[in-house]
Amino acid sequence: MCSHYEGVSDPKRLAEHFGVIMPAGVKFDVWPGYESIFLRRPKEWGSGDDAVPAREAAGGGFGLVPHWTKALDAKAALVAARRTYNARSETVREKPSFRDAWRRGQHCLIPAEAIYEPDWRSGKAVPTRISRADGKPMGIAGLWTGWRAPDGGVLAASPC
Repeated sequence: MCSHYEGVSDPKRLAEHFGVIMPAGVKFDVWPGYESIFLRRPKEWGSGDDAVPAREAAGGGFGLVPHWTKALDAKAALVAARRTYNARSETVREKPSFRDAWRRGQHCLIPAEAIYEPDWRSGKAVPTRISRADGKPMGIAGLWTGWRAPDGGVLAASPC
């Protein structure tokens, strides 16, 4: 995945296109280590209860911090997130950072209006916005995992 994306900022668009309610405190200009939202199956999904929605919005940092990571301060967690924001399809099954989330089926969607990639044609990195031609938001495939911070708080999930 890219290292920078624009999240869906309009709660109505998020509900219309993904069927979820926008949580509070969401950032929309997202870089590795920034908090944003992702969509996953609720724990209760598949229980036979028709009241359980197909997906839920959850908050987490952009960049996966593996569940087995030792206690880190916020700065060290940011460094880890900057190393694990891109899970490549050809290595996701083997890389220790992603392997457990992949095997557990902890897949998610990251709702985005656009991604940004550098255009090097000028010899310098020029950020280039890439979005759907029809203007609708897109869902980017990701993985998530739970991780407990040293202060006891839980980073509910970390998409990558």
